[in-house]
Amino acid sequence: MARVNYAELAQVVASLTEGEQDEVALMATLACEVHHADDRFDWTGFYRVVAPDLLKIGPYQGGHGCLQIPFSRGVCGAAARTGQVQLVPDVDAFPGHIACASSTRSELVLPVWNRTGALIGVFDIDSDQSDGFTQEDADQLAAILKDTFAR
Repeated sequence: MARVNYAELAQVVASLTEGEQDEVALMATLACEVHHADDRFDWTGFYRVVAPDLLKIGPYQGGHGCLQIPFSRGVCGAAARTGQVQLVPDVDAFPGHIACASSTRSELVLPVWNRTGALIGVFDIDSDQSDGFTQEDADQLAAILKDTFAR
């Protein structure tokens, strides 16, 4: 089972995105690199803030995602609404979880801010394993997101 090497992942992402300012291009590159870095990552992608209190699907890897998610619903909505990382070991125990894929057992969602501090979306990673994510995953991915979008 392949586990992510965060130092290597950060270096690869930095080299691939150097000088790029387009947020969608950055999201697409990051979703691809993170998705293929670890066998636990079953669905990996971004939901973009497109209107007040509304997320819409952005670049992703994996099966189909929900097309839109209001800030008031689900794990992605909670991350966008609160600005806090959502580390959910069992999605069935999360009030209001939106089942975009029936295979999802655990989820990690991180808010994404640009260089001016504006929330531009959330980075959502689903796993088909229960308790699939650790605090280290959250911390390391938050650092990569900051380096990629807030520079």
